[in-house]
Amino acid sequence: MFELRLVQGSLLKKVLESIKDLVNDANFDCSATGFSLQAMDSSHVALVTLLLRSEGFEHYRCDRNLTMGMNMGNMAKMLKCAGNDDIITIKADDGTDTVTFMFENPSQDKIADFEMKLMDIDSEHLGIPETEYEALVRMPSAEFARICKDLSTIGDTVVISVTKEGVGFSTRGDIGTANTVLRQNTSVDKPEDATIIEMEQSVTQTFALRYMNSFAKATPLASRVTVSMSSELPAVVEYKIAEMGHLRFYLAPKIEEEEEIAGQAETRTRKETESRLEKKPDVKPVLLEEYEPDEESKIKVEIKPKVESDNYTLVETKPKVESDEYTLVETKPKAESNGESEVMEVE
Repeated sequence: MFELRLVQGSLLKKVLESIKDLVNDANFDCSATGFSLQAMDSSHVALVTLLLRSEGFEHYRCDRNLTMGMNMGNMAKMLKCAGNDDIITIKADDGTDTVTFMFENPSQDKIADFEMKLMDIDSEHLGIPETEYEALVRMPSAEFARICKDLSTIGDTVVISVTKEGVGFSTRGDIGTANTVLRQNTSVDKPEDATIIEMEQSVTQTFALRYMNSFAKATPLASRVTVSMSSELPAVVEYKIAEMGHLRFYLAPKIEEEEEIAGQAETRTRKETESRLEKKPDVKPVLLEEYEPDEESKIKVEIKPKVESDNYTLVETKPKVESDEYTLVETKPKAESNGESEVMEVE
């Protein structure tokens, strides 16, 4: 049997609100150590991990390891039925395909329960190694969310640069550019407002802003956010959940160099094509149906067979009337004409 009781029910509601638009279906892993989740978005660009340790719950029981597959949207709908001050209890019996959510108000004079069917989700659990990142930035989560929101009005990507001078956020779009720099500032009245940078070497990476804005939905969970970066590694955006766990988002960087090279190659190919097109002679076809010669001025056209192709070719017409024009005539392959020249009279 599995059962957990969370006094701060709003905390679980905030977790689901921050990941439901990024992940559709996911498996919750229940063990003696805690309640956890690991899932990737549909494009396999972002990874979400959640850990809520067992000691952070008022009551936690897990007789054996259990995996519960749930749709994030449906689970969020269930949790919306709970008040922000309600106590949330989650139960699941062994061998059943349902999970029960129970909501109690603080005075415990109102209890509501909802049952939801579990899903069989085939997903691979990834082993995430412990990594020493080259640069860490700890800053107010609200400031991070505001910067990402502001930059998304200008461009689609954000370049994050961590240097000795501070951490910079920049973007470029059709209407212009935008740059924001935060310098390290620890001498503030409130520690939660401080910007702290720990750096072994400078790091610059580019990310899709739509993912950063999605991560920023977890801002209500914590007053501070930690952004960890290393060259050629996914960045980590982490929100601490009180003292009981964390919510982490891993995001693969965009490789701007490859995109720039591809764009240059495309431009070069287009220019070469345009150059070749400009060198083509201006050939004006003769509309034979509009020309009505008399008996003595019939146009004789020599058809030259083309063995390897049934395409059309330009051949010179030799009319009795004076003309230097060229016309498109159909050539017959050698197989049909036996290699002999044919003369066609066109009236």
